Amino acid sequence: MAVSFDFQQLSERERYNLMIGTIIPRPIALVTTVDEHGRINAAPFSFFNCLSADPPILAIGVENNADMSFKDTGHNIRMTEVFTVNIVSFAIAQAMHVCGAKYPRGVDELKEAGLTAVSGEKVASPFIAEAPAAFECRRHVTLELGRSRQIVMGEIVYAHYRDGVVDPERLHVDPAALDAIARLGGDTCATIRDRFEMLTPKL
Repeated sequence: MAVSFDFQQLSERERYNLMIGTIIPRPIALVTTVDEHGRINAAPFSFFNCLSADPPILAIGVENNADMSFKDTGHNIRMTEVFTVNIVSFAIAQAMHVCGAKYPRGVDELKEAGLTAVSGEKVASPFIAEAPAAFECRRHVTLELGRSRQIVMGEIVYAHYRDGVVDPERLHVDPAALDAIARLGGDTCATIRDRFEMLTPKL
């Protein structure tokens, strides 16, 4: 027998549990920012995806603190108008997890995780040397979803790829070399190592 839910009758946590368990796999953005004093912050987000290629727009869902104040990523993007999305590979999965801990403001999560910050080419926020790919972004627009969450859309202005991940002639990204991981429900993650082809139908 089918089970149905009226989302308007569920709590925020109940809706969250159903959504993150169902909308899978979700790519993980390890977002690096700097505050107005130049201090680096890094935090993972699985409410993340690409939205447009022209203009090149990606989006991250940034939750506020329980008292509705901005967390570091939201605050830093608001102050500097830039951020960098680093793709998380299996090799840096544990380091990404370290960055997700609730450190006091001003702590450099990349140092805590043993990751290397490299100065951005076009934006103030750094990219991560160990990441297989990274997108430098300028804030395009921010959508305020009530008091608890923001959707930050960023325009990609520069991209970095580790050697061997992308063919510079064909602009083909090798998914095996990228070796990205994804978030499932709860604490469960997955790799993208099992793949199959489905050609677009030709009518």
